[in-house]
Amino acid sequence: MPDIVAMGECMVELYADGPVARASVFHRSYGGDTLNTLVAAARLGSSTRYITRVGSDPFTPYLLEAWRSEGVDTSTARRVAGPNGLYIISLLPDGEREFAYYRTGSAASTLSPEDVTDDALRGARIFHTSGITQAISPSARRAVLEGVRRAKALGLRVSFDPNLRPALWHSVAEARAALDEVLPFVDIFLPSAPEETEQLLGVRDAVEVARACRARGVPLVMVKQGKDGCVVAHGESVTVAPAYEVGAVVDTTGAGDAFDGAALHALARGMDPASAARLGAITAGLKVRGRGAVRSLPTGREVYALFERGAATPKCGQKECRL
Repeated sequence: MPDIVAMGECMVELYADGPVARASVFHRSYGGDTLNTLVAAARLGSSTRYITRVGSDPFTPYLLEAWRSEGVDTSTARRVAGPNGLYIISLLPDGEREFAYYRTGSAASTLSPEDVTDDALRGARIFHTSGITQAISPSARRAVLEGVRRAKALGLRVSFDPNLRPALWHSVAEARAALDEVLPFVDIFLPSAPEETEQLLGVRDAVEVARACRARGVPLVMVKQGKDGCVVAHGESVTVAPAYEVGAVVDTTGAGDAFDGAALHALARGMDPASAARLGAITAGLKVRGRGAVRSLPTGREVYALFERGAATPKCGQKECRL
């Protein structure tokens, strides 16, 4: 049985080392927020399963084989007619990234409530999904709602990262409504501050975000702030976990997903929330050293070596306050 089941979209990634307009070579990879999360968890030792749809194009065998090689159970990755989503990413001379997405009508966008079954979820500890999954199509949004409802009924802990991408929504108001419909089922909420939380919740300060979400009944809130660390609210306390900084940052793509995967792995193993946030911070910090959403995810050996040495431990006087 899997420890963590996730649902969402994974696309083919083509990346270049310079601007797309001048690139003569593109390298193939893959990425998608919920799949990135699963791979991060699997590299730390969790058993994982992915609920998605894959297309009928030549990329599908590559995707399925790559996911399986990372320890992801693909038995719930349904094959359908149509293309897989594709995105192109390149690194510009000033260090900024350039993206182009081709996902309209993709196989994953046809996700529907029928993809979420008791058999797919039963026996797992955590079900994870995201706002991107909600946003890719109306049927995928319904699938997310069915997933969180069904997971909750089966006794799984429900994890949700809003991962706001305004370009995927008709309006921020629509994104807020989608969040509101799933939040009553969420046990582990993983937003990012300040921009995302300001748009979705009207609050920029991470501690205030944590307090607001706890007041709405979410048992565990982890507010990610990049280099400013993570605010963790659980029970009556708020803990601040610092970021783990490794020096030069090469690519932040998927850093939040890496945090999610490590934190969920830790929680599935029974770690306390503050320790789970530390593990997430270390994983995200190591991930940004390299290119790509998945290729640069660290190994469990790298992460645990730093964790056991006390990396990303809150400083005295910074650790805890009361709700």
